[in-house]
Amino acid sequence: MVTKLTLEYDGSDFAGWGRQPGRRTVQAEIEGALHTILGAEGLDGRALRATVAGRTDAGVHAWGQVASYAHEAVDPQRLNGLLGPDVAVLRSEPAPEGFDARRDARTRTYCYRVLARRARSALERGRALWWAGRLDVQALAACAAALNGHHDLRAFTPTETEHERFDRTVVRAEWRALSAAQGRDGAAAASDEDEGALLEFWIEADAFLRHMSRVLVGTMLDVGAGSMTVEDFERLLEGRPRAEAGKTAPAHGLALARVSYA
Repeated sequence: MVTKLTLEYDGSDFAGWGRQPGRRTVQAEIEGALHTILGAEGLDGRALRATVAGRTDAGVHAWGQVASYAHEAVDPQRLNGLLGPDVAVLRSEPAPEGFDARRDARTRTYCYRVLARRARSALERGRALWWAGRLDVQALAACAAALNGHHDLRAFTPTETEHERFDRTVVRAEWRALSAAQGRDGAAAASDEDEGALLEFWIEADAFLRHMSRVLVGTMLDVGAGSMTVEDFERLLEGRPRAEAGKTAPAHGLALARVSYA
């Protein structure tokens, strides 16, 4: 018997998904609630552990994270009664025999949010990166378009890594403007009168390298700000060194939006 959990959480006060001694993690919170209700042992005779589709880093949020464990399904209301206010179980349902949230995932989708305006936001401060400068949204769109397809993305993950292969297939990548004030030259510009632009970068891929989404965003923002060209970005998709890419964007703007299965 295997159960599939769908979760959402605010990553601000978590040290990431995976258990870490002495630190608060999402895995420890979820497993703690399961152990209280079901006991510490799964139906397979081993310690009851939750396997996750995407191991989010410290500060990264989730809107549709998926986990699995070897035991019966528990009413989400019972689990949520044992969890903190910044993590919630949305669904708990029986899964097919042998289901594994990580191994069986076909694609994962992440969303990175950027608030492009002069004034900081009190409401978006933990949900979106505040960008007060100018951004060429057409350049951002060109970078996203170049991402679609199969690439060697080693430029977008730390040099010291456990990854053995760096090629990934990007199913979809795009920037969306939810509310944009467009300058005449195609750049998102904020004035005292307008509300600026809330930009979202959506990317769906078969798998992700560590920090991949955040380094992609940091590099594309360099392109949008004019310190790199679209051509520079395109060359990075050919397996260039990490040092040639941009900075890693802060974690708080990123969320694991959903996980797709067959």
